[in-house]
Amino acid sequence: MRVLELERKPLHRLSYTNAAKRGGVETASLEILQATVDVLPQGVQGLLATGDLQGVVAPFEYGGENCLLGEHLPEVLSELSSDGRFPNTASVGAVLAGDLYSAPAGDERGATGDVRSVWAAFASCFSWVAGVAGNHDLFGSERDRRRFTAQPNVHLLDGTAVLLGQTRVGGVGYIIGDPAKPGRRHREDYLAALELVLEHRPELLVLHSGPSGDRTQRGAAEIRQVLVEAPPLLVICGHTAWDDPLHELANGSQILNVHARAVLLRK
Repeated sequence: MRVLELERKPLHRLSYTNAAKRGGVETASLEILQATVDVLPQGVQGLLATGDLQGVVAPFEYGGENCLLGEHLPEVLSELSSDGRFPNTASVGAVLAGDLYSAPAGDERGATGDVRSVWAAFASCFSWVAGVAGNHDLFGSERDRRRFTAQPNVHLLDGTAVLLGQTRVGGVGYIIGDPAKPGRRHREDYLAALELVLEHRPELLVLHSGPSGDRTQRGAAEIRQVLVEAPPLLVICGHTAWDDPLHELANGSQILNVHARAVLLRK
């Protein structure tokens, strides 16, 4: 799978509240972009890729009470489909790159919590949802996690791959770091999981923490090194913000960074 063109003008902008760097809250804007790709999984008319939705909104239908940005986004996309600006969400696959939780008031940077409600919101109106856990994502107890991911259209990937519409999608969750802290694993363990997934020869790879791009596109150099030695593929990731969301590695692999943005991939 390859991105042929990325449109810079947003299809739509969605306002939300998140934690300001110096305390308190601020208003931010989630841009929904469009990109053209050469192929899509069979059975869908598009893929919606997003990640790092660490904010809240207070839509009218929730009675003014905050809900997670990722819970509200599928509803917004469904509304956009009604006037033809977005495909019918039932014909679109969702790709989630992790970090989908926010503190209820949106006033705490790096809050960790349960993101099953976000995944469920996408699963309820999209054809399927596949992706990885970020370092701030929880899925309840281990039993809760197993029951949730047993749903036929929910695919939480971690060192694994799944065939979706004849397209192999792989993923590795969390980040490299001190495993004593939540959502982190030893460098050797992370890279072993990544290499295991690449043995399945996925066309699409979902990571939370992605590789570095150019000098302005921060990421993990060790992840980049593994990817440039593998066959070319499309990588969807987040964790660190990139002003320019697309980068191509020396081997032809493309990196699409969806940190705090959403991108609709269509043919």
